[in-house]
Amino acid sequence: MPTWHYSVRFLDESKIAKAIRYDIPVSIKYMREIAATLKGMKIDNAIKLLEDVIGLKQPIPFKKYHGKLSHKKGLADKYKWPIGRYPVKGAKYTLEVLKNVKANAENKGLDTSKLIIVHIAAHKGITLKRYMPRAFGRATAKHRRMSNLEVIVKEVE
Repeated sequence: MPTWHYSVRFLDESKIAKAIRYDIPVSIKYMREIAATLKGMKIDNAIKLLEDVIGLKQPIPFKKYHGKLSHKKGLADKYKWPIGRYPVKGAKYTLEVLKNVKANAENKGLDTSKLIIVHIAAHKGITLKRYMPRAFGRATAKHRRMSNLEVIVKEVE
């Protein structure tokens, strides 16, 4: 069994809290865009943003994987990028991880109103390979891609 570590290390871990979620059944492309949007935000603002995404009120800008996607109203004013989507499924799992890291920080004795996301990263998880039978003895591959998400928050003054 392989061991897994966080992709960043901090010297003073008294003011930070961490959370991780493995095998999220969402494509790495969606999780990467959500993570890039949330990096550097206050945790309360990030939770509010994800709840708006789930309610289809606020889109997430897609800056890397934006081929043939439509523009969304109000995105260019806020993020200087007009192309986006509403990744509801990825937002639900990310919201769970953010609530988990907020609870971890509260358990550690940190002030939850001063938490900022200093590190959030989505990593490629396992790929479940399945095959669907087709005509004339052939088969088509069906790949189910998973993602891993890690979040580190820090208390700032």
